[in-house]
Amino acid sequence: MEILNWKELLNPYEQAVSELKLKFENMMNEYKILGLYSPIESVTGRVKKPSSIMDKAKKKNIPNDKLEEEIEDIAGVRILCQFVEDIQKIVSLIKRRDGYDFKIVEERDYVTNTKPSGYRSYHVIIKYPINSVLGFREVLAEIQIRTLAMNFWAVAEHSLKYKYKGNIPEELKDRLVNCAEAAFNLDNEMSTIRNEITYAQRLNRIKDNLIASIIERVQTLYFVAKLDEMEEINKEFVDLWNEEDIDKLKAFDEKLRTMAELYR
Repeated sequence: MEILNWKELLNPYEQAVSELKLKFENMMNEYKILGLYSPIESVTGRVKKPSSIMDKAKKKNIPNDKLEEEIEDIAGVRILCQFVEDIQKIVSLIKRRDGYDFKIVEERDYVTNTKPSGYRSYHVIIKYPINSVLGFREVLAEIQIRTLAMNFWAVAEHSLKYKYKGNIPEELKDRLVNCAEAAFNLDNEMSTIRNEITYAQRLNRIKDNLIASIIERVQTLYFVAKLDEMEEINKEFVDLWNEEDIDKLKAFDEKLRTMAELYR
C-alpha cells in the first residue's frame, strides 16, 4: 500500500472546516445582534481521521489517487437547528452563497426521503476554495443540517454501527427505526408550539441584555461617580431582578442611564 502524507493531505480540509464554521457562526451571531430568531442553533465541524478514510476507501474500492475526488465528506460541518422548518431556511442561506463562497455540487434530502434505517438529515456537498502557502485549490466538503432530535438519534446510531462493525442486529435495527419515528414525531410536536418557544427565548434574551446593561450602569455609578445612594439603588435592582418584570427593569435601566448622563 502506498504511504500517504496524511498531514499534507488533510491540512486543506482542516482549513476548510475552520473557515466554514466561522462563516456559519457569524451568520448565527448576526441574527442575534439584529434581535432576530436564528435558524442556526449551533455549528460543529470535523475532518475525518485517516482510519475512517481508509475504511471508507476499502469499502468502496477507492484507490489512493482518487480519495479526494470520491470521498465527499473528508471535511464535514454540521449545523443544528431547533425546528424542522429551520432546515430549509438554512439550506436557503447556503444557496445564497453558491458561486460566491463555494460551489454546490449536490443536495441530498434525507428528511423527506428518509433512509430505511430511520436516518434523517439534509446534506449539501460543496466545493470549497482554499488559498494556502501551497497555492489555490478546491476541496469537497459536506454540510449536514438536522434538528437536535435528529442529531441525537444519528449520533446514537453511529455509535452502534461502530460497536457492531456495521452489522447491527435486526432486533436493534427495528428499535432504532421506532426511535427515529419517535424523534421525528417530537420534532413535529415541537413545531406546533414553536411560537410559544421562540417568544419565551426572545424574552430571556431581552432580560439577559437588560440585566447586563443595569449591572454595567450600577458599577459605573458606584466606582466612577461614587454616589452615596448606591446601596439603595443596588437594593432596588435586586428587588426588581427577583420580581422579573421586564417593563420595570426597562424603566430602571432608563433611570440609571439618565443618572449616568448627569454624572458623566
